[in-house]
This record gives sequence, C-alpha cells and structure tokens, in this order.
Amino acid sequence: MRLQPSDILPADARALLFGRVQTPYGPAVVRVDGERLTDVSRAFPTARDLCEAEDPAGALRAAEGADLGLLANVLANTDPDTRDASEPWLLSPIDLQAVKAAGVTFVTSMLERVIEERARGDLSAAAGLRGQIRDLVGDDLRRLKPGSPEAAALKETLIAAGAWSQYLEVGIGPDAEIFTKGQPMSSVGTGADVGVHPASTWNNPEPEVVLAVSSAGRIVGAALGNDVNLRDVEGRSALLLGKAKDNNAAAAVGPFVRLFDETFDLDTVGRLEIALTVTGEEGFTMRGRSSLSEISRAPADLVAQAINAHHRYPDGLVLFLGTLFAPVEDRYESGKGFTHATNDVVRIACDELGALVNRVRPTDACEPWTFGVADLMRNLARRGLI
Repeated sequence: MRLQPSDILPADARALLFGRVQTPYGPAVVRVDGERLTDVSRAFPTARDLCEAEDPAGALRAAEGADLGLLANVLANTDPDTRDASEPWLLSPIDLQAVKAAGVTFVTSMLERVIEERARGDLSAAAGLRGQIRDLVGDDLRRLKPGSPEAAALKETLIAAGAWSQYLEVGIGPDAEIFTKGQPMSSVGTGADVGVHPASTWNNPEPEVVLAVSSAGRIVGAALGNDVNLRDVEGRSALLLGKAKDNNAAAAVGPFVRLFDETFDLDTVGRLEIALTVTGEEGFTMRGRSSLSEISRAPADLVAQAINAHHRYPDGLVLFLGTLFAPVEDRYESGKGFTHATNDVVRIACDELGALVNRVRPTDACEPWTFGVADLMRNLARRGLI
C-alpha cells in the first residue's frame, strides 16, 4: 500500500475536505489544501467541533492554521509497518462522533442476509439456499417502498408461506435497522489495517457512504467507509451482531470528510457510484459496486431514524448507509463464495470522495485501539486547545 495523493484524493478538485492527522504532539484536525495539509486545530480542536459549526464549510475555509507539509509525506508515513512515530500520519477523519450504521438498505444485501440466516452461518450451504430464497421472495423489490401498504401485503404473504425473516422486517418494514458499529475514536483511516476476526471463515468488506451528522441531526458531509462484516457470525444469530461488527480495526472511514457546499450536497450523495476492488497476494481480484441510486430508504430518512427526539447524540454521529455489494464469487472452492485472506488490499472509491484503501489483517494483529476519549481530552488540554 504505497499510496500517493492521486491514489486517494477525489477527482473533483472542488472538494472541500477535512481529516485528522497524528502528529508528535497529538491528533490534529487538518484541511486539505491541494496536496498540502493545514492544521486547523486552533479553530477546531476536534472533528466534532467542526461538524457542530453553524456553517462547517464556511468555517473550514476561513480557518487559519499551520502548514503540516505535503500529504504525500504523511501518506508515506501512514503504513503501520514502516511508520516513523516522530512524523505525522493519517488517522480516521472522525473522532468524538458516535459510529452508527444502517443495515439491510439494499435489496441484494437484504436477500443475502436472509441466506446467511437460513444457512446458520454455514458458507457451504449458502449457494443452494440462494436460488431457493430468490425463487420464493424474488429480487425485483427495488420499487417496493419500505413501510408501504404493498410492503405490508408482501409481509403477510411471506408469513403465510413460512418465509418471513427478521432481515425482511427491517428491509421492507417501517423501521430501519440502525446499530452501533463501533465506539467513538475506534475507527481507522485510509492506509491503516482493517481487522477480520481470525475465527471467521466467511466474511467480506462492505463498501459504503458514511454521512457526518451534527448533534442537531443536520447532515454536513460525507466520506467512504468499510463496514467489515463477519457473515458466519451474524448468520448464526442476529444477536451476535456486536461480535460480527464491533471488532478491533473493523470500521474504516476516509480518506477525508467532504463537507456539503455549493458543489456537493445530499442530492449528489444519492447519485454516488462506489467501486470496490479486493486484491489478494495470490493474484485473486474481485470487483464490485454499490450505487446509492438503488438504496431502498432515502439517506435523509435513515438519518432521521438514527437521531431524533428519542435518540440523542450530543457529539453528533456518523452513519454508514449500507451497501448494495454482496459477494458470491468463489475464491477457493466452487460453491464456497468469497471470504477474505490476510493481506488482501481493499480499495473503495468514487470520484467525489476519493479512495479508502486498507490492508486486511487479523483483528489481534492490527494496531490495538488504546487512545480513547479521555486521552484525547487530556492531550487537547495540555496543548491549550480546550
């Protein structure tokens, strides 16, 4: 993963981007100025503070700060195997925000969840079940509005046939699945390792758009995300969702957050085309896509279900929007589908947001998460920023 700025920056040169960098004196919020980084921590000690501004885009443009040097140098120092701790490296662009995710928001992935459930996490049983489920449920559900009378009628039909599933409930029912992906400060950024639990034998990346949301529920920007998923664990029981999702280095966000402004807004997000490439050491390559135009629930509706009068987040949140991508391509044996191998390189990209690039390692071989909220507060206080 010898990354250059051109590997991760958006193709759209108008993008207004912020991120976070680990410096010798502590984490710093940075603005991307071309191929250079500007430390704006004096104005915004945390990413949360920037997202809480009345006009985040205007505030970021107006912020003064110190030059941190070339993005190329920071990227070169981000690889955990070769890092010089005395020089800056990239972090996840978010910090104090709650890390939430919406599940089962695309028809294809909804049906794959039903298959996982029926297979009880057994990868070898999935291929046979896939055809049975599609014959029974169908896969042309894109026009079906979740929570509509038509969706309710389909639910009754499936219940009568003994085919109802908890995944269909959140896929076409009135209530979205919103879950906690990880704790504040636990996500990793581009160039870092992402973690897959070594006990898992059926897992995959989930390329997603991640919305940055203020404590008032206002959507202020977007980034790319990898909602690393253990299909065998979740397939055994939905009650194991925490074990399947919330693991060391299993939430990647980046490379930067693009703030909403006159060039980029929620309508743009709704048209994003996300490309995925997984490259293995043995030469295996898998490609996929996720088109936000095919999402079953509008992003604004998902945000409204995540934060409202019943669910408060005083430091704001980020929300993974779910993915269309559900890998069924065989990697090792016919009928066994896809699963990760150690040292896979995962690239999630779109022209508007850039590219999130990570290497896959076992969760216990990734850098342990040791710097939490209390550490950040003490560090900012020592630096006189709060």
